[in-house]
Amino acid sequence: MTPERQRIAAEALQSNAIFKALASFGDFYDFVVSVFRKGFTRRFQFREFVSQAWFITTVSFWPALLVAIPFCVVIIFQVNQLLIEIGAVDLAGAGAAVAVVREIGPIVSVLVVAGAGATAICADLGSRKIREEIDAMTTLGIDPVQRLVVPRVVASTLVGIALNGLVTVVGLVGGYFFSVVLQGATPGLYLNDLTLLVGLSDFIAAEAKAAVFGLLAGLTACYLGLNAKGGPKGVGEAVNQTVVFAFMLLFAANSVISTLFLQLKSGA
Repeated sequence: MTPERQRIAAEALQSNAIFKALASFGDFYDFVVSVFRKGFTRRFQFREFVSQAWFITTVSFWPALLVAIPFCVVIIFQVNQLLIEIGAVDLAGAGAAVAVVREIGPIVSVLVVAGAGATAICADLGSRKIREEIDAMTTLGIDPVQRLVVPRVVASTLVGIALNGLVTVVGLVGGYFFSVVLQGATPGLYLNDLTLLVGLSDFIAAEAKAAVFGLLAGLTACYLGLNAKGGPKGVGEAVNQTVVFAFMLLFAANSVISTLFLQLKSGA
C-alpha cells in the first residue's frame, strides 16, 4: 500500500465513530489514572479543596432539598398505598427506610451532584481552557491536574456523601409526616420499623454509592472541562455532555453496586 493510501485509510479510521469513542475512552482512562496517581501526594491543594467543597455545596444544597422532598414523598406515598391495601400500613417505616436509604438517597444525590455540581465544575474549567489559562499554567510548570482537578474531584466525592446523608434524613422525616399524619400509620411503629429491614450496613453501602457517584461526576466534569474546544459554544457543549455522560456512568454504577451489595447481603 502506498503512503498516500495509508494516510487516507488512517484518516478514514480516525473519522469512524467507534474509533473516536474508543479513543475518548482511552483518554478518559489515562486521565483517571493520572488523577489517582497525583491525588496521593503531599502537594494536595487543601485551600482549593475547601473552596471547591464550599462552592459545590452552595450550588447543590437547596436543589438537593427541593428534589428530595417531593421525590421521597411520592415514592413513600405509593409504597404506603400498597401497604394500606394489604392491611399492613404499620410497616410504613420499614418501607420508607428501604426506599430512602437504599435507593432514593443515593439517586437524588447523583441527580444533584451531576446536574448542579458537575456542570459548574465543567463550566469553570472549560472557561479557563478557552481563555488559555490552563496552557499558561502548563507553561509555568504548574500541573493543572494536581492544582485544579484533584481538589475538585475530592470535593465532589465528599459533598456527594454529605448530600446523601441530608437526603436520607429529609426523606425519612417527610415519610413520617405523610405516613402518620395523612395515611394513618402508628407513630411508634413507624419509628420502630425503620430498622426492621435496613441496618447500618445498608447506610454504609448507600454512602459508598454516593462517594462513587460524586467521584465519577467530578472526574467526568473535569475531563470534559479540560478538553473543551471551540470557544463559548464548546464550553456549553461540554457542560451538556457532562450531564449526559455523568448520568450514564452513575446509573450504571448504581446498578452494579446495588446488585453486588444485595448478593453479598443475601449470601451473608
